[in-house]
Amino acid sequence: MAATKASALSAIGNVDRQTLRELTLARVREAIANGQLPPGTHLAEIELSEALSVSRGTLREALRHLQQEGLLQADSRGRLTVRVVTPEEVHDIFSVRAALEALAFEEICRLEDRSGIVAELRALLAPLADPEVPLPEKLEADLLFHSALCRLSGNATLYSAWLSVSGLARATITAAGSVNALTNMSHDRHAPIVELLEQGDVDAGRVFLRQHMTEAADRILAEMTTRAD
Repeated sequence: MAATKASALSAIGNVDRQTLRELTLARVREAIANGQLPPGTHLAEIELSEALSVSRGTLREALRHLQQEGLLQADSRGRLTVRVVTPEEVHDIFSVRAALEALAFEEICRLEDRSGIVAELRALLAPLADPEVPLPEKLEADLLFHSALCRLSGNATLYSAWLSVSGLARATITAAGSVNALTNMSHDRHAPIVELLEQGDVDAGRVFLRQHMTEAADRILAEMTTRAD
């Protein structure tokens, strides 16, 4: 009996630490998304851990995750800064996304019954229509929608390719500030994707996705140019 109790307790021993790491991760990600930590900001570990009231170990775990997501980058000395996205990267990432998601759209349209997929994608768009949802959550909802479009295609290689660029996609979306991000993530810009998918209109879907990505990239590039000037 004693051994059983000990085993049960040990199974939940790291919950608090894990929760703190996730909260730290969410807080730093939110600060990057809303511009509180703008591109190029050096993240001094001691100062940031004190500001967040977490240990440096917990902070390191969160920062490592954000680096994997593409939001942070390390210099030659290993110091982390908020990633500075170049105009070339913005153009490249949205071109790749357009190609991958157009292929995913085509794959799904081949299915005789798309009703379940349409319902799932439509549900994923709900946070984008809610004005009370904060920007960081809208960003997650936006990426989750596009990720699901690729995952639901059933093409594992396609989905893996999308995941490989998702970190940079996140960085490009946040690169031009909250106003542009909210415009690019609006529900009205995404709803036609689901509608065309429901209709099975492959040609219109390809055209719309290319336009969807081009418009998003153009807004980001315009804002980056304005800031540089």
